[in-house]
Order: sequence, then structure tokens, then C-alpha cells
Amino acid sequence: MIFLDKKNQTKPYKKFYKLYDIALKKMQLYPEAAVISSYDKALDIVDSRFVNIKYILDDEWIFFSNYNSPKSKQFNSHNQVSAILYWNSINVQIRMKAHIKRTKSSFSDTHFHERSFDKNILSISSDQSAPIENYEKFLTKYNLTLSKAKSDNTIKRPEYWGGFSFFPYSFEFWEGHASRLNKRELYLMQNDLWVKSTLQP
Repeated sequence: MIFLDKKNQTKPYKKFYKLYDIALKKMQLYPEAAVISSYDKALDIVDSRFVNIKYILDDEWIFFSNYNSPKSKQFNSHNQVSAILYWNSINVQIRMKAHIKRTKSSFSDTHFHERSFDKNILSISSDQSAPIENYEKFLTKYNLTLSKAKSDNTIKRPEYWGGFSFFPYSFEFWEGHASRLNKRELYLMQNDLWVKSTLQP
């Protein structure tokens, strides 16, 4: 689930809210799952992964990650990303182009303290995407961190973990049909206004 404040009442956002509500009514699994693609300047490659969108606050889309991970380094070196959500329950794809930056520390602190204890222990114990000898070694590391945290009875958000906020400047809503007569609507931000156009299937 995504927390929506629905403050943004511009056309692409109103369309997104409507489709999101329909997908929920159709029992869409993981409606918050989005593919985020980024550019790795050092390797001159593009990279993609799923993340969970946790909040949409006005025009700010927020997910959380380890700031030392490869994707975080890519975001820092190149602040443009693309994002895609696909809801198979209603056969809708939403494509976005956006600028990305770190979320305010205070907001990351608040979210961290509202999360489950086990999830926070995972955030603390994992050097996300770094190699380790085997999965069992990581479980040992996780359990040691868990045991220490329980004895201390307190945990604090590590500086290397927090939110990323992206701000879309392009939306494409793709609504699929069995006939392949797919409906496509594009919204581009131009001079602080959303400009709508229709794309051929």
C-alpha cells in the first residue's frame, strides 16, 4: 500500500489516484512495487530494480534504501531516473521520468521509528548488495545484530539508511486491451504546467 495525501490535484495525479483505487478494489497485489531505472556513470550502463513506494506527498514519491548501495551511488551521480508501475489486475502501466534526491533526514527518522523492529534490524545489519560468503553467514550477522539490539532495548536509524524522493516531470498512462488498441496518454511538465497528449498504440 502507498500512503497518498492527495494534495496534488493536477490531471496526471487525479488520474493516478483513480487508477490506484480501482486496482485496490480489484485486489491488486503489491500496488506499491515500482521498477526504478538509473544510470551508472562509472560503468556507463543503465540499471533497474524493484522498490516499494511508501508515500506520495504532493509531487514527492518516496521509497527507502541503503545510501551505500549501488543504486544510491547512481542516484547521487545522475539525478534522473525512470519509474514504472504495472497493475495486472486492471492491465495498466504507468511510466514516469523524474528527478531524484535524498529525502529529508527528519522524515527518514520518523519512518524508521514507525517500522517494525525486524525490518529495522535488517536495515542496520545489511551492507546492501555487498558480497558475502554465503546466506548463512548473513543470517549469523543478522541474528547477532538482533540479539544486541534486544539487549540494548533501543535502535537508531543509521546514517547510511533513509529515503529517496523523486519528482516526476513526465507521466505516461498505458491502458491495455486484448485487441491491442491500447490507450496511451502522456503528460509532460512544461513551464510549470502539465501538457497532455494522446499517443498511438
